[in-house]
Order: sequence, then C-alpha cells, then structure tokens
Amino acid sequence: MTTVDRPGAKAEDGVAEDEAAEDGVPEDEAAGWRFPVWRSVVLGVALLALLGGSLGYVLHARERGGARRDVAAEASFALDRPGLYYRDAASGRVAREGGPVGGPSCERFYAGGERALCLRALPGTPVRTEAVVYDREFTRLQSVVVPGIPNRARVSASGNLLSWTAFAVGDSYAVSGFSTRTSVLDLRSGYLIKSIEDIPLTVDGVRYHAADVNYWGVGFAADDNRFYATVSTRGRTHLVEGDLAGWSARTLRENVECPSLSPDGTRLAFKKKVSDDPAAPWRLYVLDLADLREHPLAETRSVDDQAAWLDGDTLGYALPAGSGRGSDLWTVPADGTGAPALRVPGASSPVAVRT
Repeated sequence: MTTVDRPGAKAEDGVAEDEAAEDGVPEDEAAGWRFPVWRSVVLGVALLALLGGSLGYVLHARERGGARRDVAAEASFALDRPGLYYRDAASGRVAREGGPVGGPSCERFYAGGERALCLRALPGTPVRTEAVVYDREFTRLQSVVVPGIPNRARVSASGNLLSWTAFAVGDSYAVSGFSTRTSVLDLRSGYLIKSIEDIPLTVDGVRYHAADVNYWGVGFAADDNRFYATVSTRGRTHLVEGDLAGWSARTLRENVECPSLSPDGTRLAFKKKVSDDPAAPWRLYVLDLADLREHPLAETRSVDDQAAWLDGDTLGYALPAGSGRGSDLWTVPADGTGAPALRVPGASSPVAVRT
C-alpha cells in the first residue's frame, strides 16, 4: 500500500517547497514568507491540545463503562442480502434490520460495492483510530491507523474508494478549536492519502492557503474521482467539489457540512448551521446541484450526522436517544414533505446495501 501524507509536500514541515503563503491570503500575495518559529509553537500547542482531548475522551469512555472489546463478525453474518445495515448501540456491532446482530464491532460503519469500512478507537492515549476494510463476508482485508477519535466513514458506490475522518483535537463540530484529519484510500491502486488538507484549494475563484483548514464528511461521485466534502477555515464552512486525479478542490457555497450525495448524483443532503446555540446548531437540508437551490427537511431537531440516502427519496440519520441507548436511527423524506419517523431504536451509521 502506497502511503502519502500530503501530496506535493516537504516531509519536514508539510508545506510544498515551492509554495509559501500567509494564512488565509491568496497565493499570489504571499510569496517569500516562512514561519519556522511560529510553526514550532503551533506544533507544541496542538500536541498539548491533542493529548488533553484524547485523555478527556478516554475518561469519558471509562465513565460510560469502559472501552468495548474488539469483536469479529460471526461466520454466518455477511452483506449478502439487500436491506438496511447499521451499528447496534447496545452491542457496538454491525446489524441488519430484521436480522441478527452479528457483524464486527465498529464505532462508525459504511459499505459500498464489495467493500465495507469500520472505524474503531484503539485503547491507550493519545487516542488512535483504526480504519478496517472488509469484503462482503467481513473478511478483514487491511487496516490503517491514524491519530484521533473516529467520526465519519464513507465508501463509494463501487467500493473502490474509502474515506474516513477522525477528530485530532476536540470531539465535536459544535465547539471551536477542533481539528480533523480526513484520509482517502483507493483500493484499485492501494494509494492512501493520509490527510487531504493540503489539496490545492480555490475559494471564490482564488487559490487559498490557511493554517486552520480542516476537511471532513467526504462523499464520492459515481466516477470514482469527483468528491464532495466540507472545508472549514476562519470560522466558516464551505461545500467543496474535489478532483482526485487532478488533485484540486474548489468551493461551491458556504454553510454546508457533512454532504451526502444522492444515488442519482443530482442532490446533496447536508447539515446547515441555523443557530449559535451549541446545543442545537444544525438542521438538515437538501441542495440541488444543478442550481444550488436548497430546501429544509421536515426534521426540525438538530442533527449532527452525515445523513445517508437509503434510496432516492429517503434519508437516514442518527439522533441522541434516551435511556442510555446512545442514539436512534430516524428517517425523513428528502423532498421536504412528510415527517421524521423512528426506524430503528438504539442504532446509528445507516447504510442501504444493494445487491
């Protein structure tokens, strides 16, 4: 497996040798700048924050009963029939609606084509995430370990591309000061991009650099090249369209988080910030890619999840549940009509498997 930390970057500082820019300043206005001392200070502060955030996460897990034991899938459990699969909160394992709870233990789960992706937190501090790739029979094919807390997982419809996001610092998008690390794995070539944050980014038509750039919530188009994601910088979030082969990304509009591409590739479900209240900042919307018009969904509660298209008309997502179940799986029509419906109590990470 070929691993690349940041394509086109110097190994010692993660910045391309022929590129140097003042934070948040267009490329052509920042030539000649270097910040070796500043980088050292920031690195030290980030390391302290990472250690502190990881310790807090571990202590929180212990208060809730300790880390779960890593459990492999039962031999009889597979993605062998169409239906809704998800993570069962009670066991921490992958389950099938109306069927058994027999998959591997995961904290985040997704599947596409002939592949499945499972994220789990490894024991110890600082916290690390293991991304495990399976086939449909849940035979373990390979794994990648990255720093941080498991957060988002996606697999392209073909199963060729996988992406995951981990919190490197912090554990919520609702607070300031968090930092993410988003990776992309191409199973066709074995090429692993450990972090996409140095992909050349164009904001409002101008090449952009900033030290606080974070990406999360990657979703792939049917061509296994184009992708959509959220990029955050200077306190604002943007929807980006990326080109893996061309290694570039451009913003399409602001205030879009955790985009999820519809099966026909024409719409994006996303969470939009509608309030400064950290307890309820988001609402689910759908964006038409043809004209970038949006409409809210009937779900009015704040959803902190990357919604999944269960079919061309229905979205699935997790909401916090009572009675210590962790989360419940809900559905809502994608056209803004109807009402939210509880689909599976005590569940998260929904994916519709098709054969």
